[in-house]
Amino acid sequence: MSRQSLAPQLEFLLQEIEGIRIRRKGPRRVRVDLAAETLPALLELLKGRAGYVHLSAITCVDWMEQEEFELVYHLWSYETRVLVMAHIRLPRDPGVYLSVYDLFKPAAFFERDIHEMFGLYFEGSPDMGKFILTEWEGPPPMRKDFDGEAWVMDHFNWQAYHPDWLKEIEAQGGGITTRPEDVRR
Repeated sequence: MSRQSLAPQLEFLLQEIEGIRIRRKGPRRVRVDLAAETLPALLELLKGRAGYVHLSAITCVDWMEQEEFELVYHLWSYETRVLVMAHIRLPRDPGVYLSVYDLFKPAAFFERDIHEMFGLYFEGSPDMGKFILTEWEGPPPMRKDFDGEAWVMDHFNWQAYHPDWLKEIEAQGGGITTRPEDVRR
């Protein structure tokens, strides 16, 4: 089979799953939007019948205004060289989804990272412990409702820092000309 004939075959195969929306994003990229409860069936179909053996990433988007998270599963086929991006939406509260670790072992890495950064919990994942932010005690920092500046102001003792060397630079016309608090007004 040529690469050109596989993409339509992929679309035909994807039509076995009800309620999904398929959009070509390019000659080697296909976006699939589907209900969260349908994702495991899609992943099994792609892995078992279409040769998508490589889960290259799981990414998360916080749609705070819609009170949802969007998870995007990026699956690559070495045979067809076509990327499938499967998009699902989940409620932010309770922020729980199923692990796909049983299908794709690299999922453990991505799920643990998303758990740490967004607070989304993956049932069945082998490890939801701290990962990169081992000493972090704050809320998940990638959530849009996390106010990094307020958190820093609450947890650190800020002091005015205006050393003599900076005063000399400012006297020559350099240094910070617009302070961050002026930009936010």
